[in-house]
Amino acid sequence: MRAMVFEGAGLPLRLCQLPVPEPGPGEVRIAVTACGVCRTDLHIVDGDLRHPKPALIPGHEIVGQVDACGAGVSAFQPGDRVGVPWLGHACGACRYCLRHRENLCSAPLFTGYTRDGGYAEYAIADSAFCFRIPPAYDDEHAAPLLCAGLIGYRTLRMAGAAGHARRIGIYGFGAAAHLVTQIAVAQGREVYAFTRAGDTGAQQLAFQTGACWAGSSELQSPVPLDAALIFAPVGALIPRALRAVDKGGVVVCGGIHMSDIPGMPYELLWEERRLCSVANLTRADGQALMDIAARIPLQTHTTAYPLEQANEALAALREGRLAGAAVLNLCQ
Repeated sequence: MRAMVFEGAGLPLRLCQLPVPEPGPGEVRIAVTACGVCRTDLHIVDGDLRHPKPALIPGHEIVGQVDACGAGVSAFQPGDRVGVPWLGHACGACRYCLRHRENLCSAPLFTGYTRDGGYAEYAIADSAFCFRIPPAYDDEHAAPLLCAGLIGYRTLRMAGAAGHARRIGIYGFGAAAHLVTQIAVAQGREVYAFTRAGDTGAQQLAFQTGACWAGSSELQSPVPLDAALIFAPVGALIPRALRAVDKGGVVVCGGIHMSDIPGMPYELLWEERRLCSVANLTRADGQALMDIAARIPLQTHTTAYPLEQANEALAALREGRLAGAAVLNLCQ
């Protein structure tokens, strides 16, 4: 099979011919048709996230058809369309798993990081961590749901219910933000989008997906916010977001990696403002998002690349040249 392989930080991914993998007990083999290109992939390639598996195949927004099933798999059969997210396996026995917090599992496996992912023609996945995709979405436009959608949804949920967190600020308007904006607006919330200064493409996308205001993250919010969601990996945004949220508000960091947070006065946190992060996802999050996606026609804005151009897709993401999400389309 063709696969793009990561061999070290700072090196381009290399196109390789590899044997088609065989599924083990409880696993499925997926013929990959599309795989989203996520900022987490970029953090791995750039060396921000350390200790990936050797000779890694990245990619954790996988969509494809089940091609073969290992022993004991009963939930899927060959021909089923499935999606595979970042959390690829949880132990089920640690204190976090036993408290229904498998996103914090002590012995997890992560798709495209500690197990091979979807920048390849075939991928192996734990069948218990696969989701059925709503039929209204084709493969390319379903792929961003598997991480951008999932992390965006969990980040929004941690901000509080719509009745308590009606005015939402979003810092960094990319793949996750353009999906979570649509969900927030459908819930009756107001969305204020903060982008890089001069990024008119992201601001236009914010308005297209339902934001009531969009502007530079260097500007003060036009209204006091109930909550702020940060998707850009920029630690300097945390003091800005805390300054923008009202008393009792919350700032939720939705990324897996962020630059250092600068020093800030305690008064930004005072008056019961809260600062928290999102770590990974649970299968319950995944099922909840798929149910929402089946009810709300989410518009995923994608730019497609063939598998061989994965490095070009990552460069476009790194340089801020994407509006929405990049997706490797293996059917091209």
